[in-house]
Amino acid sequence: MSQSYHAIYQKWQNDPLGFWADAAEAIDWYKQWDTILDESEAPIYRWFSGAEVNSCYNALDRHVANGRSQQLALIYDSPVTNTVQTFTYAELLDQVARFAGVLQQHDVQKGDRVIVYMPMVPEAVIAMLACARIGAIHSVVFGGFAAKELATRIDDAKPKLIISASCGIEINRVIEYKPLLDQAIELAAHKPQTCVILQRPQAQASLVNGRDVDWQAAMQQAQPADCVPVAATDPLYILYTSGTTGVPKGVVRDNGGHLVALHWSMKYIYGVQPGDVFWAASDVGWVVGHSYIVYAPLFYGCTTILYEGKPVGTPDPGAFWRVISDHQVNVLFTAPTAFRAIKRDDPNATYLEPYDLSHFRTLFLAGERCDPATLQWAEEKLNVPVIDHWWQTETGWPICANLMGLEQLPIKPGSATVPVPGYDVRILDVYEEEAKAGDIGSIVIKLPLPPGCLPTLWHNDAGYKQTYLSNFPGYYSTADAGFKDEDGYLWIMSRTDDIINVAGHRLSTGAMEEVLAAHPDVAECAVIGVADELKGEIPLGTIVLKAGVSRPHDEIIKELVQMVREKIGPVASFKIATVVERLPKTRSGKVLRGTMKKIADGEAYRMPATIDNPAILEEIAHDLAELGYPHQKDA
Repeated sequence: MSQSYHAIYQKWQNDPLGFWADAAEAIDWYKQWDTILDESEAPIYRWFSGAEVNSCYNALDRHVANGRSQQLALIYDSPVTNTVQTFTYAELLDQVARFAGVLQQHDVQKGDRVIVYMPMVPEAVIAMLACARIGAIHSVVFGGFAAKELATRIDDAKPKLIISASCGIEINRVIEYKPLLDQAIELAAHKPQTCVILQRPQAQASLVNGRDVDWQAAMQQAQPADCVPVAATDPLYILYTSGTTGVPKGVVRDNGGHLVALHWSMKYIYGVQPGDVFWAASDVGWVVGHSYIVYAPLFYGCTTILYEGKPVGTPDPGAFWRVISDHQVNVLFTAPTAFRAIKRDDPNATYLEPYDLSHFRTLFLAGERCDPATLQWAEEKLNVPVIDHWWQTETGWPICANLMGLEQLPIKPGSATVPVPGYDVRILDVYEEEAKAGDIGSIVIKLPLPPGCLPTLWHNDAGYKQTYLSNFPGYYSTADAGFKDEDGYLWIMSRTDDIINVAGHRLSTGAMEEVLAAHPDVAECAVIGVADELKGEIPLGTIVLKAGVSRPHDEIIKELVQMVREKIGPVASFKIATVVERLPKTRSGKVLRGTMKKIADGEAYRMPATIDNPAILEEIAHDLAELGYPHQKDA
């Protein structure tokens, strides 16, 4: 019989240190901890102080030693190169130990930083694990990132070595990485000693004498390296997230807490067993790729999938169904935007019909709020539980979820369900008091954060405290807004800055998007608050229609206006919308609402480094101008 969520959450609340000590028994340690939670430098907390461990050993070596050597560890599936490659645990261990030897040959030691600037290829996973093996700190930068953005990360992390590839591939376009890397190194004040370059057949990169090394040649000469014990509190990696211009925020992830939390999450949140096939359809450049492509599935003894492709266009909207069928995937984790794209191009799921999804048990969605219409469409077409859950780059693993390893709670479309054990989630109002059920406020987490969350920012304790801990003393500020309902379910409505003030009424753009997405002709949408002289702000909707919809746009917009009026009320003042071809997004699928708002308000904006489709912003600006935004002031 499955365990009760409430009983497990209560167990954590009653004895949080004992709870995490029990979870830590699943990890192989070189040395046990002296203190489970070190509070000596609060509000900077450290988990498992005094312990020694190695993340690569827990991901690979122990599974090979314990009978999983011939189980598949990694499946690389690349529709853009028409390649499928598999690695057993023994084969992946061999490659990782050998590349760790390459790093050691080039004087990379425990504590040194290594930047990984790679496409979605097996060598990216091998590089990350090889760094972990010898105690080097990796910092993965999304492949194809602009040279200026890469340069700021080089200057912040000060890597001894950079690992890159000759190119990445985006559907039918080859993006050469080496010129971007060379330009970034030229711009950066810090210069790496060595660059290891993987030559891909789609583009050959020229190597710089004395600095650049060919991956294959280096691997042929290397001797395998053993695991190096590190302190549980030593950094495993730095992952940069958006910050003030020119000042990237380097989120630090430690070794011990990360191991414990991710291992626990696979069983209790994702409901998988060792040997299951787990697919996180993300990128190793994002936190989902770190946590749930590379580390957690391997910590837990699963088979993980590395997918170099898109949900649509590689070659069609059946791409995900093919991967699930071909590799007998049990659990998929992806972003709602991927399913909105599939639903937009294939609303009746006709591309699903040829594929056998009998092994498929659960779909998890995260990365942005999932509108109920998309969740219900996925439930109906796949006939499996669809779990919307919520977390952040900073936390590294879920804050709220429907925990599939326990009893499954009733699904409420639009809600991320309930807090995960380890997280004391509160809703605070403008007076910093707990909000009543149903009232929107700032979502915060009572300190200390659980294992696996960021202990600080790279070489920036003051920035960590200022950014995350100063708004609500004693709490971590998520910068998300939402509410808890009478059952304790959490509803993430928007970022705090997406709460708009319409004539004194605080309204959630996420709630309006939920209404718009329920329209049968709408594939996806975004609502932004735009400046209004009378009401301060009013909502403006941008709408993407499903493929094949040919009705007049004015007719659809009238229906949408009426729907918001009925569901939210006239107070919303929702009267303006425009139909667009696509929404501007980051490569991880987040809609650039803030950038659209700046365009509408006539403010200067910076082209985001992670934008997936820069030309779309020009189209959006044209559409907003047609609506009269920004307003032309009288002379």
